[in-house]
Amino acid sequence: MISAKQRNLILFLLFIGWAIGNFDRYFINYAVLSITEDLQLSPTSTGMILSSFFAGYALMQIPGGWLADRFGSRRVLMVSVLMWSIFTAMTGAVWSLASMIAIRFLFGIGEGGFQPSSSKLISQTFPNDKRAWAMSIMLSSGGIVSLIVPLLSAYMLTTIGWRVSFLILGAIGVVITVLYFIFIKLPAHLQDEERISVGEKPQGIFKQLMKTPLMLNLFIAYYSIYAINWGLATWLPTYLVNVRGLDLISLGWAQTVPGLAMIVGIYLAGYIIDRLPLGKEKVVGAIACVVVSILLYLMFHAPSVTIFVAYQTIVILFISFVILLLPAIILKRLPSSVVGTSMGIANTGGQLAGFITPLAIGFIVQTFNGSYNAAFWMLIIFAVICMISLLTLNYRKGELLQGQQ
Repeated sequence: MISAKQRNLILFLLFIGWAIGNFDRYFINYAVLSITEDLQLSPTSTGMILSSFFAGYALMQIPGGWLADRFGSRRVLMVSVLMWSIFTAMTGAVWSLASMIAIRFLFGIGEGGFQPSSSKLISQTFPNDKRAWAMSIMLSSGGIVSLIVPLLSAYMLTTIGWRVSFLILGAIGVVITVLYFIFIKLPAHLQDEERISVGEKPQGIFKQLMKTPLMLNLFIAYYSIYAINWGLATWLPTYLVNVRGLDLISLGWAQTVPGLAMIVGIYLAGYIIDRLPLGKEKVVGAIACVVVSILLYLMFHAPSVTIFVAYQTIVILFISFVILLLPAIILKRLPSSVVGTSMGIANTGGQLAGFITPLAIGFIVQTFNGSYNAAFWMLIIFAVICMISLLTLNYRKGELLQGQQ
């Protein structure tokens, strides 16, 4: 292991990198209003732009993890940040719908390597009892960014415009790449471990991971919890405006409380997970999923918007716990040599959920003439599926892989 000072510096750099990556990702949701007007795009075309990122991001999860295991976390991190920065900057120079879709897809490809490689780096540099905490710090940057994006995006779009904004965000990413090159240095024994993994790692490790019950359960759990997360994130604003009668300003203020809950939930989860007895994490996670399913039902039947948001806030706390618990299981149960590939496999489920669930909810709502009943029941079912996946986790294969380290 490396010194605490070096670990904290690496964690700070991962926090900053994940923050700017999330800002790039969220900024498009606001910039697309101006982009649609400038390029004269239809609503369908706008949807294609927003979905193209998730397509590239999901496709890169497994290759990104495999590359991190194969060639080292530091190299893949730098390439990932540099690649997404280049395509973020190029977004400011698009000239057509086709160019925008292609560039956003490639941006997703670039960012797709970050989480698997950063997870591997955390597993290499942090002791087992601090890995969930470290992951919570890195992931919390996404929650913090989600709070500041609306105000900062509005300022940037009205002062310098969307094209210059994307160029600036790309330049910031290049600076972060340089910082990674200068300050993320692995000690000799970890560099030797990565060289060994390149030359001597069994070629069948990927196939073996794909066959493990542990990875199958984690893939399903990732898909289920992110289906709930993205389902709520993408459709709650529309639901609250169209069904509950909120105006946009009231909506914005109402959603700040759940946003803060996400940050608090991630920090609390990191603290709690590192202190759970080994083997108990899946039980606690399953209980959290049961609570989510009950609260989703109560949300849907809440008599007022205030009570609805109160239930939503508690739901976000428990969702945040499960979202952190799943990568923590990989970090704690599997050897560093396969963490990148393992995280890529599992996280592919989460990103597929981000691509599919919003489309599914839209289809359901349209099919039932604007009713959200079936959509809420679908999310409740996903919470139950996540619970079952966690309760039936099989660690035996993970222990077998641990023996290969």
